[in-house]
Amino acid sequence: MASISVDHGGRNTLTHYRVKKDDRFEEQRTLWQSHSMISFDHVSKHYGDRTAVNDLNLEIKAGEVFGFLGPNGAGKTSTLKMLMGLTPISQGQITVSGMDITENPLDVRQILGYIPDRPFLYDLLTAGEFLNFIGGLYGMSGTDLDRRGEQMLELFKLDDRRHELVQSFSHGMKQRLVMAGAFLHRPEVLVVDEPMVGLDPQGSRLIKEIFKSAAHDQGMAVFLSTHSLETAEEVCDRVGILLQGELVATGAVDELRDTVAGDENLESIFLRITGGETSDQEVAIALDLL
Repeated sequence: MASISVDHGGRNTLTHYRVKKDDRFEEQRTLWQSHSMISFDHVSKHYGDRTAVNDLNLEIKAGEVFGFLGPNGAGKTSTLKMLMGLTPISQGQITVSGMDITENPLDVRQILGYIPDRPFLYDLLTAGEFLNFIGGLYGMSGTDLDRRGEQMLELFKLDDRRHELVQSFSHGMKQRLVMAGAFLHRPEVLVVDEPMVGLDPQGSRLIKEIFKSAAHDQGMAVFLSTHSLETAEEVCDRVGILLQGELVATGAVDELRDTVAGDENLESIFLRITGGETSDQEVAIALDLL
């Protein structure tokens, strides 16, 4: 089992070892799962006459990775932007660890980590300087910030690039640096939009392990929006499918398989629910146009 919190002489790394699954650990897991970290209560988002999100009701517990799925234009990005306070809520209420995001925006942001689909980085900062900048925004300083920054660079395999300018990084390295920044202040909730874009297979595997360990071993709530059904099936404890602004299905993949599509994978379930299955005739017509 992988964990991100084992301290070996000041070194906090993703190491492979067995977590002792004793009664105390299972009691802690039960406690996490009884605590709602993110709650959408009758949330809607309107852009003029267009409804992007319609009456969304959803809870995400501590200690789980929740996959947020849907075709393009379903309302996923609008949902994440409302959660992060980047766009106002038209109707309803969103709470994070019991705090209303509209009434307590600064307190909420202190416990949130955010990994956007198009991260912005300052190219003329080094990796270490970037983490110092992010840490400063969260009130971190001194030895705590220095040590935590070193740990995150090591965790995301960037420790040998600490003093290099961000502009020299590949897309995948920049993505991992953004993730290091999101984990830096020890958030209780992690919001992730398309995390695997630009990552090589080794990087993708590392990030998946980190997400699962953060939730299952540390109690973090991970809210993961992705188009990668393979990633969702491999990483997520539960998934929700959004279609035309409405949550049309939610549950563990096995539950959806039993109730929706029988013995099939998540891709088949998703296509059936969203009406995205393509007939042989449609494929043939498309190929004729090549």
